This record gives sequence, structure tokens and C-alpha cells, in this order.
Amino acid sequence: MASAARPSMTSGFLRWLVWVAAAALALQVFFIGRIAMMVVVDPQSTTFERSEAWRILTGKGTLRWRQNWVPYAQIPDSLKRAVIASEDGDFVNHDGVEWEAIQKAWDKNARAEDLAAKRTPPPRPGKPAPPAKAPKIIGGSTITQQLAKNLLLSGERTFLRKGQEFLLTVMLELLLPKQRILEIYLNNVEWGEGVFGAEAAAQHYYRKPAARLGAYEAARLAVMLPRPKYFEKVPNSPYLSHRASIIMARMGDAELP
Repeated sequence: MASAARPSMTSGFLRWLVWVAAAALALQVFFIGRIAMMVVVDPQSTTFERSEAWRILTGKGTLRWRQNWVPYAQIPDSLKRAVIASEDGDFVNHDGVEWEAIQKAWDKNARAEDLAAKRTPPPRPGKPAPPAKAPKIIGGSTITQQLAKNLLLSGERTFLRKGQEFLLTVMLELLLPKQRILEIYLNNVEWGEGVFGAEAAAQHYYRKPAARLGAYEAARLAVMLPRPKYFEKVPNSPYLSHRASIIMARMGDAELP
């Protein structure tokens, strides 16, 4: 009886593996189809935008949303250069992933975690241990990786999701030209709570169309990107002004697609 049960269990496990593989393959085909459509069709929303809309709506009961797609030609070169200089200096040359930048970010985060652990005071007798100060996490993602994550993936941090992000990055780079990747990114990236895309950001912060942004205004918007909700609350941050000046100096070297 036992020997007869083993083949049945093995065949059942193999069938399960086949179904999992088929589902994974179907998901990749779906992603390829979605990305291929973006060659000519502007994406109306991203997975990240929809999750943010739900969070805002359920948290506040009302949804204030600012987003207005503008073609690549109507986005000023100053903003394109500022974002590239701030987020991904080698954007036009790499194949979607900068492995050296990822390694540097990994090393910096490891050192930050060690430093945070050393700065945490030891627990006092009879009292619970104080919480460790969370280290500042530095990312090494390219513009294409950020777009891949926001377009089609959830915000969870797992190795499986990161692996899918790499696959989507490859798909984006193979199916879309760099100019189209940058156009979609600049029209969907978050610039504040419920503020998405360059046009909405220009209207929200400067009360003008994106096409009329000055170089310093563009640099300030670019600096906001890693932490848009935070800088939205502290628009007079000295760091924001200082970093914007640095990005302005780099904008001339930023290569556009």
C-alpha cells in the first residue's frame, strides 16, 4: 500500500509543479503584452498609483488626485536632464540595471545597519530594550527599474518581487525605446500625495505648466523624487535647496535619449 501511494504522491507533486510553471509563464506573457501595448498606448494608471488611490480614499474618505499626461516634447529638457542627473546618470547607456550601483547601495546599507546597531543604547536592568534607530536605506535602482516596479508590481520587499522587477526591466528595455521609457516614467512618477507626473507636479508646486519650468525649479522637483511626500511637507528644507544646486550643476552633463 505504501509503495503504491508514493507514485501517486509524486505524480501529484509533478502536476502541481507544472501548474505553477504554467501560471508563471502566463504571467510573464501577460506582462509582455502589457508592455508591448505601451509602445503606442499611454498607460492610464500604474499598480502603485491604484494602491495609493485606495490608501488615500480609505484613510481620508476623499480622493484628491492630480495627474495629466503630456507628450515627451512638452516636458522641458531641463526636467528630463535634472531627473537623469539626480536618479540615473547613465540612463541612456545601460541596459536597465546598474549592477555596480546596486552593489554600492548594498554596501552602504550594510554599513548603515551596523552603525545604527552600535548607536543603540544597551537595555537597562528591569526595562525593555530601546528600539533600534532605523538606518537610512539607499536604493540603487535605475529609472527603468523604478518604472518596472511602479507599473506592474506591488510594494512588498521580497526576493521574488525583486526578481520579477529585474525581468520586467529587461522587457521594458527590449520592447520600448529609452525615450518612451523616460516619457512614461515622468508622466507617472509620484511627486506628492496624490500628485503624479511632471505636469501635475509643476501645477501643484509652481502653479504653471511643466513646459514653463525653470532649471532650478526642475532641479528641485528632481531632488524630491526619492521622498516626495516628505519634501511636500517641508518645501523650505535646506537640504532640498542645497541638493537642487548640485543637480543644476550636473544637468549640463546629463545625456537625453
